[in-house]
Amino acid sequence: MANFKYKVRDKYGRSLDGAMAGENKDAVLAYLKKMGYTPVTIDEVKGNFIAKDFFSRFIKIKQEEMIMFSRQLVTLQSAGLPLLMSLSAIKEQTESKALKEVITEIILDVESGSSFAEALGRHPDVFNDLYVNMVKSGEASGTLDEVLERLAALAEQQMETQSKIKSATMYPIIVILTLVAAFLTVVTFVLPRFAELFIRFKVDLPLPTRILMAINYGVRHYWFIILPMLTAVIFTFKKYIETPAGRIAWDNFKIKVPIFGPLLLKIMMSRFARVTASLVKSGIPLLQVLDMSSKTTGNVIIAKSIENIKSSVNVGKPMHESMRQDKLFPPIVTQMVSVGESTGKLDQLLTRVADYYDRQVDFALKNLTTAIEPILIFCLGGMVLVMALAIFLPLWDMIQVFKR
Repeated sequence: MANFKYKVRDKYGRSLDGAMAGENKDAVLAYLKKMGYTPVTIDEVKGNFIAKDFFSRFIKIKQEEMIMFSRQLVTLQSAGLPLLMSLSAIKEQTESKALKEVITEIILDVESGSSFAEALGRHPDVFNDLYVNMVKSGEASGTLDEVLERLAALAEQQMETQSKIKSATMYPIIVILTLVAAFLTVVTFVLPRFAELFIRFKVDLPLPTRILMAINYGVRHYWFIILPMLTAVIFTFKKYIETPAGRIAWDNFKIKVPIFGPLLLKIMMSRFARVTASLVKSGIPLLQVLDMSSKTTGNVIIAKSIENIKSSVNVGKPMHESMRQDKLFPPIVTQMVSVGESTGKLDQLLTRVADYYDRQVDFALKNLTTAIEPILIFCLGGMVLVMALAIFLPLWDMIQVFKR
């Protein structure tokens, strides 16, 4: 099989380009004509095509680009433009080469008879199940622009939350890195100079000094052993949390760790409520809604709870009863779901739940620095105490020697 790059024109005269594999140039030409295109150029690509295709897999489409894609498509669809014309216009405007290639393939698939949702589904690394299924429901109900609006809003909400988390954790991260840098500086450069002086005057080194000196000696003389060991520990940990048992243990730890656990749980509850509300509003069956919602939580503990709810709903039980039995869901969520099920306004009530949790997350993030400060002060005080004792205790002993 050889690789070919082609440039064609569709039935509207628009220029499209792409790449595909084929037995020979004639086979590619026949395929393109069969698809209804007028070939302009077909060139065989050798050598770096495979390498280029391999490295292109690692080029990720940014979340901002996906939001812009959805927003632009909403605007063009609301203006009454045909889908293919809208996609072509977005392709010309986007600056992302990776997204441009994906849109080109989507256009080709739609023109060959595939639905928009089917074309999106052929790119699972770009469009997840939630995106594809909501677009599918929008196509079926004729509300594609509304569905795309909800998808863009969901992505914007998630990106905003991530931005707030980064801003709130910036100060603790800077403090921790500064503490580590100061500790390494003292252990590597300052303490050895004092140690030489102490040993010269035959001063017995106290325990804190000996501990730091041992750390210094180990880093300087056995770094070639320590680095591989640290790498092995990190690699083993990553492999462990990829196993079912490890993932359960790690996700359970994340939602129970002090300060960050409750915050993470609120973020996940907000995401669950908002995604479920959007899916229900799009007309997707409840069992399918729960199945997709469980995949978007990012936590196997919460996903397992949603799967249990799905099993109960599948046998005819109300959704709120299953949630009430699961201690993971707070009373406010179960009460809202109960009212939503009884009134037929589940999507509206879940949206209010999501808004409530978003406010809780905002408040927690604003006070995150205040909550972490005691821990940071304790760590800072402990490190300063150890370093001070390691340096000043021998100095005190040396002064006593001089007095004699």
